[in-house]
Amino acid sequence: MPTNPNIRQSLVQETVVRAVTNVFRTMAGQTVQFRDLNGEGGEDSRRSKPFPTIGDARQVVGTVGFVGEANGLIYLYFDADFASECTGSMLGINGRDASKIGEDAVNDAIGELTNMVVGTFKNGLCDVGFPCKLTIPSILRGRNITVTPVRSGQRDIYRFACRDHEVVADILMKADE
Repeated sequence: MPTNPNIRQSLVQETVVRAVTNVFRTMAGQTVQFRDLNGEGGEDSRRSKPFPTIGDARQVVGTVGFVGEANGLIYLYFDADFASECTGSMLGINGRDASKIGEDAVNDAIGELTNMVVGTFKNGLCDVGFPCKLTIPSILRGRNITVTPVRSGQRDIYRFACRDHEVVADILMKADE
């Protein structure tokens, strides 16, 4: 995936898996496990398919970019119920009280989780000589949200499992020019 020939695919994978698993465990009290990279279709499938959606569930998607010696965006996809559950865990709210958490609180929590995941990813790149900075987080909500990269970008989709839920890290990196 990395288009900068000095950024190895293994570095990206190790860094994003470590970032997602550590941030979710520390901040949301959730154990997520890396499951899959790019699905069963291999390299060519990631260009032809937009984002492989999380069923027909309502989605909450956090995104943060990074710019510098490496440039790109990371989208974290959650089903809305799991986004609320993570928010409840972060706020120390569970059970019936968690159902009272509003969209604004969920947006803030998912924005912060995304910011921390991408920050950890960025730090991994900085540590090996690719300094970059983060953009501000953004949140998308809807059903069957798709992101289609421009031709000059490279994409990898990392899937994580947490009980009956899925978290997807969709990484788009800009090609070197």
